[in-house]
Amino acid sequence: MIVSMWMSRELVTVMPETPVAEAATLMARRRIRRLPVVTEASQQLVGIITATDVLHAFPPDINPFAVDTGPAGRTLTHVSHLLRGEPLSIAPDAPIEDAAALMRERKIGGLPVVRGGRLVGLITESDIMRAFVSLFRSSGATVRITFDCSKCADPFRFIADLASAHQVTVTSLLRSRQHEVPVCVFRTEGAGVDGMVDALWKSGHRVLNVLASGAERARS
Repeated sequence: MIVSMWMSRELVTVMPETPVAEAATLMARRRIRRLPVVTEASQQLVGIITATDVLHAFPPDINPFAVDTGPAGRTLTHVSHLLRGEPLSIAPDAPIEDAAALMRERKIGGLPVVRGGRLVGLITESDIMRAFVSLFRSSGATVRITFDCSKCADPFRFIADLASAHQVTVTSLLRSRQHEVPVCVFRTEGAGVDGMVDALWKSGHRVLNVLASGAERARS
């Protein structure tokens, strides 16, 4: 999966010369926590401001997200004065895990998505969570299996052969690590699922979890 598959395309933006009080009002009305800052003509990304940036720009006794901040709010500076250095961004064709890693490393909740300097989207922690959920979510009767694939040179081929032998369908498959142990997590469905699960238990690979969706049983 790549960033463009999950990013938001309908964006609310401000310009560098936008008053901070106006940006605060926009955030409050649209219930958003970050605003990309772009040039008016070409939509080139200049930076991004967050609700925290706006909050710190106001005196402690003023709520910048109130309907009326009073005279003090109206005299605040422009958005451009809140920007710090080159804005972090990511390309629309970047792997979504790269966006997640960058957000985790920099401790930020969202990234502007830029192509050729022009803002084309915004991806947030919520978008990445939606992408993660889509990997394993299933509306049908399926079984999700996690096993230690340390002894398996090619877990993808191993699971494909096992599924073919028991005439089941693999609907998702992911290889990852759990406490430095390589694991394979896959979801499968079909009449031969129980036979496939039993074959996996007997294969010599350590099965960590077997979870049937929509059922009350789980083996681990």
